[in-house]
Amino acid sequence: MERGISQIQNLVSLFLELFNLRYLAKWLFFILLIALSVGSTSAFFLVALDTVTEVRESHLWLIYFLPFAGFGIGWFYFHYGKNANKGNNLLLEEIHSPSSILPFRMAPLVLLGTLGTHLFGGSAGREGTAVQMGGSIAHQLVRLFSMKTNEKQTLIILGMSAGFASVFGTPFAATIFSLEVVRIGSYRFKLILPAFLSAYLSHLVCLFWGVTHSHYPKISFDYNGTILICLVALGVSSGWVAKLFSWLMHSISRLFSQWIHYPPLRPLFGGIILVNFFVLGLSPEYFGLGLPSIQRAFEVSLPLESFLFKLLLTAITIGSGFKGGEVTPLFFIGASLGNLFGYFDPSHLTLFVGIGFISVFAGATNTPLACAVMGMELFGWGCGIFFLISAGIAYIFSGHTSIYQSQIITKTKPLSRSSDSGKKISEL
Repeated sequence: MERGISQIQNLVSLFLELFNLRYLAKWLFFILLIALSVGSTSAFFLVALDTVTEVRESHLWLIYFLPFAGFGIGWFYFHYGKNANKGNNLLLEEIHSPSSILPFRMAPLVLLGTLGTHLFGGSAGREGTAVQMGGSIAHQLVRLFSMKTNEKQTLIILGMSAGFASVFGTPFAATIFSLEVVRIGSYRFKLILPAFLSAYLSHLVCLFWGVTHSHYPKISFDYNGTILICLVALGVSSGWVAKLFSWLMHSISRLFSQWIHYPPLRPLFGGIILVNFFVLGLSPEYFGLGLPSIQRAFEVSLPLESFLFKLLLTAITIGSGFKGGEVTPLFFIGASLGNLFGYFDPSHLTLFVGIGFISVFAGATNTPLACAVMGMELFGWGCGIFFLISAGIAYIFSGHTSIYQSQIITKTKPLSRSSDSGKKISEL
């Protein structure tokens, strides 16, 4: 009798081992497929983005056609985009409450929309595009394989991680970002290994295609009292600026929706406003990604109003309906904000710029841990404690605001209302 029971137990153990191996092999296959497809798509996107940026910078008169580009983007999304117009918020909503397969058209629409925005000078980024493409591409596996609800959610997270890592070249930050951005104050750490594999392999695929990422100086410092004071002040300022950016962008979106009922006309009028800034003499460096200005912020003092102009132009661009991400403009805003603190301690200019770079991003997306890790990946691990502190302060002082309206508040922030727990940002 005991021998029979032992044999049954051995068979059950063998079956479970084979099942686990089969399950593991399935998800490794999914991760490889996601990394290959998302990494390759991101590589194409980055090359195309560099090309259209070079064309615009060589022919600044293209900015005058920004309103017409806006109308074209708005028209295509109105007639063919459907719910894809929600962008990253659609990914978050599908993770919160899976109901359907993310539309595949989301990837080509946001790709072409972003390239059009940048070709004609819209102030936008690339993170939103990469994350949307990654999430929608990965989610197409649902069409081919039978999956449970939690597996469908996992696919989106893996795709988001792959898209973020392949565009910025920061796989560790991308991993944490995809787990941290869904719910404020909550992490899905059980997915950290597959998310990291997806991010890192996608990053390698992008490098395989010969696409490189922006390089930033490695930051060194000599500790003094000024650093501590500036660190706290910069963290608080970053939180407030992030809050202002989120509020302004969503306010512009609401006003355009209330005043202009035909959606394609919203980016057209937004484009007209942006062109007027250009006509009035605003520097071309505030249009497009603004990467040269970010690089320059580490070396020399920028005009005091730099972060405000970039904040305003990006809020108008995204709020009126142009396509692209907000993160690279947030880097610009944060770097130029940190650049101001170089007036108090010029010897630590690069440190303050690096802190501002990640802190405004942390406050606007409610992802302080991911942003701190990104700072370490980009600027060196030796400044990690500064990034953790400043990102945490910015996260607190930005309050319950976000560029992503579909984020759910799982754990309320210090200094914010405890009654907001369990609500979406859009409900506040």
